[in-house]
Amino acid sequence: MASRRHGTPPGSPPGGHAGHQRLQRRLGVFDSTAIGLGSMLGAGVFVVFSPAAALAGPLLTLAVAVAGLIAYCNAVASAQLAAKYPASGGTYVYGRRQLGEWPGFIAGWGFVTGKTASCAAMALTFGHYAAPAYATPLAIGAVVVLTGVNLLGITRTALLTRILLAVVLATLVFVAAASLLGPHPDGAPGAAGELAALTAPATSGGWGVLPAAGLMFFAFAGYARIATLGEEVKDPARTIPRAILAALAGAFVIYLTLAVLLQWHLPPQQLAGSTAPLLDAVEHSRLSAGAPFVQAGAAAACLGALLALIAGVGRTTLAMAREGDLPTPLARVGGAHTVPLVAELAVAAVVIILLLTRDVLTVVGFSSFGVLIYYAVTNAAAFTLPARPWHAPRWLNALGFLGCLVLAVTLPPASMLVMAGVLAVGVAVRFLVLRRRRT
Repeated sequence: MASRRHGTPPGSPPGGHAGHQRLQRRLGVFDSTAIGLGSMLGAGVFVVFSPAAALAGPLLTLAVAVAGLIAYCNAVASAQLAAKYPASGGTYVYGRRQLGEWPGFIAGWGFVTGKTASCAAMALTFGHYAAPAYATPLAIGAVVVLTGVNLLGITRTALLTRILLAVVLATLVFVAAASLLGPHPDGAPGAAGELAALTAPATSGGWGVLPAAGLMFFAFAGYARIATLGEEVKDPARTIPRAILAALAGAFVIYLTLAVLLQWHLPPQQLAGSTAPLLDAVEHSRLSAGAPFVQAGAAAACLGALLALIAGVGRTTLAMAREGDLPTPLARVGGAHTVPLVAELAVAAVVIILLLTRDVLTVVGFSSFGVLIYYAVTNAAAFTLPARPWHAPRWLNALGFLGCLVLAVTLPPASMLVMAGVLAVGVAVRFLVLRRRRT
């Protein structure tokens, strides 16, 4: 294994680079769980049910269950590895230590590129919910402010995440209550619902369950943020597994409940064609006056997911820079609160460039493909672990690995081609850099 090759203890920074300053362990189980759950209950929960329903039709709940099963396999694998290697970087580190440098690089590169695009999408979605006419300036402002919060230290990140998570949970409870109370007395949906009902595509089903599960899986992937923050967690062997599984369990119950309620409350065509299904559910109910509250909750969800995303991408960038797979200045840890200063600023700069140059909402579909490849490496790395708890048998790792690959290849072809191209560019550049170093 690479860990023996480097001769470093599990708790040391990746690659055994003793000259790199360590981050400080400040997060307990509660804060770690909040960060993971806040990442999963991001903007996706307010939009993902419609495209998933269009693909899966009446089998939407089955798609949620399939996505949850694969996410559970990945969560168990992540928990095993994070307890053994409690350093920043997540699967990038695990892949290097257990499988070798190239699998680790592919996982890390897919995560950094895919999630950076997701950061831009989350920021822009926030802008559209808050004030559509000023979406881009608001998105840039959100990136700047939240990066500033992250630079104040991981405890500030956890505090703001808890606040935003409370707002999002209150919003989802309100949506559930509106759905249970039934349609509006006059039977007329809101404006968004009328438009969706007129333009909705026919719902599918059957084989559409797998691509729908691939889309739903994207909404489950936030627990990776707990693993990428492994160097800042207290008692990681105990805290990380508990936080990952608790966050995933909470998200699964919420998603399954919402899927059942939305299918019960909204006509199939309207659910499949809506651009804001949770907002439609409220506008179509006896609590339609609460629609602005749902919009505010969606904005808070975007901010919470963006906050955790920037922190997670920054830590993976830090780990890759420590190993020389990204420019080494990105490995600098500094500031009064011991944070990956240069990496976080670099991530924020790239996100702002994306926001200024194009509409990232049209190009972030490949992120799901990158995340599934990331977790395929996670499962492969966990499969090689000799010591394992009773609840993490090897067949579960094998199921997670195969499940990730199946969901990845059933995604829309454009998503696969774009992410495959991004991965190929990263591999080619790394190959040329390594060859130049040798010569």
